[in-house]
Amino acid sequence: MRRVLVTGATGYVGGRLVPKLLSAGYAVRVLVRNPHKLVDVPWRNDVEVVEGEISNTDAVTAACADVDIVYYLVHSMAGGGRFEDLEAAGARAVASAATAAGVSRIIYLGGLHPSNGPLSEHLRSRVAVGDIFLSCPVPTVAFQAGVIIGSGSASFEMIRHLTDVLPYMPAPKWVRNRIQPIAIRDVLHYLVEAATMPDDVNRTFDIGGPDILRYGQMMNGYALEAGLQQRPIASLPVLTPWLASQWVNLVTPIPRSLAVPIIASLQYDCVVTEHDIDEYIPAPPGGLTRYRSAVRLALARMRNGDVETSWQDSSVAGAPSDPLPSDPLWAGHIVYTDLKERETAATPGDLWAVIEGIGGENGWYSFPLAWAARGWMDKLVGGVGLRRGRRHATRLQTGDALDFWRVELLERGVRLRLRAEMRVPGQAWLELSVEHTEGGSRYRQRAVFFPQGLGGRLYWFAILPFHGVIFNGMANRISVEAEKRTADAARERSLTPVG
Repeated sequence: MRRVLVTGATGYVGGRLVPKLLSAGYAVRVLVRNPHKLVDVPWRNDVEVVEGEISNTDAVTAACADVDIVYYLVHSMAGGGRFEDLEAAGARAVASAATAAGVSRIIYLGGLHPSNGPLSEHLRSRVAVGDIFLSCPVPTVAFQAGVIIGSGSASFEMIRHLTDVLPYMPAPKWVRNRIQPIAIRDVLHYLVEAATMPDDVNRTFDIGGPDILRYGQMMNGYALEAGLQQRPIASLPVLTPWLASQWVNLVTPIPRSLAVPIIASLQYDCVVTEHDIDEYIPAPPGGLTRYRSAVRLALARMRNGDVETSWQDSSVAGAPSDPLPSDPLWAGHIVYTDLKERETAATPGDLWAVIEGIGGENGWYSFPLAWAARGWMDKLVGGVGLRRGRRHATRLQTGDALDFWRVELLERGVRLRLRAEMRVPGQAWLELSVEHTEGGSRYRQRAVFFPQGLGGRLYWFAILPFHGVIFNGMANRISVEAEKRTADAARERSLTPVG
């Protein structure tokens, strides 16, 4: 059995590739920074997990040991500073470890781009990473894909929300650029089949779907599949990439940190210039997926609550990633807490169902206008805001995005801990838990804030009056909703005929 290593397994593409490789009969090892994010994925017990950063030489060396094929699916969307240097350093670390371990193939997913002319920072970085692998002793297949269409992909979500929200679209001139999108299912097809290519192949391959469209056509193709009227689109030369990214940040769930690189990459035609991959990998059964078919499939998955992975799975640039310290480690640190407890006649199961269903379309059970205002404030400063929502209407898993929170800890039926990813001067968590009592259950709600400097302290005291209203209302409403569920269930049982 051939052994493969997947980097980026907690990301959008990597999270979907792993089960495909398992189904194809490969033994899979994953290198992840935070193994806890894999706790709830269905394939967790079928893979070997190595913990570590791409930049950690020891971790990468251990991950590449006894491996035949390495999939490199890591790409940060954060920009600025030493971004390109860090990307290149990670690629060199993997190339070096793969060479030392005798790996027979590296498979890399980069970005489709013009063959000449200037590139955006992120496309330039992807090209550089591909060049590092292609110049190392290990034969490399470097795929170059454009806009990926699938449920939960950042590019699809941007198209979806822009089209859903705006009846008329004032847009930058890049809406007239030609783009060759590709369905996520076809990307996965190429990635899996690349593992069987001849050992001497060492080159890039352009991959794309059968349709070449302008961005405006992609938006209106989505509109037709979603049952909406086509949107009039006006190309305005005054909308620079920076201004356009601010606009996308405000009217879609895509945060500014992600909108900037996506839009910067749309400044050029992204069209396949060669089809040499056809000589090595045949198209999937039935052919490559047409754009509108890919949209239709994505919408069907979303409506069925079957979004396997999402752009939301990736951590937000600038958001804190450290877990909530255990209480003994708080000694010597400033920490503020807001604790609310409620005794309720609801069963623990019904109370937990309300807790796990919180956020997204279900809301936060207290002063929705205040929560919406906080979300808009976060959007204005480049945060994720509330509209990111949740992947599934009733079920969470560790690592899920939940509006402007991230699921840090999930002990199903007992405790849900959320780490704040909104912009705050410090680090914040919200923990909701259930305890069984003789008469029903106890609801416990704890907000924790580690302030950063004077600004963090002033922030806490400024919002304290609002916490008194919002968090009290939240505790009350969650308890009432849980009791209602328990009462409704008892009423249904009493009306059910016996025998």
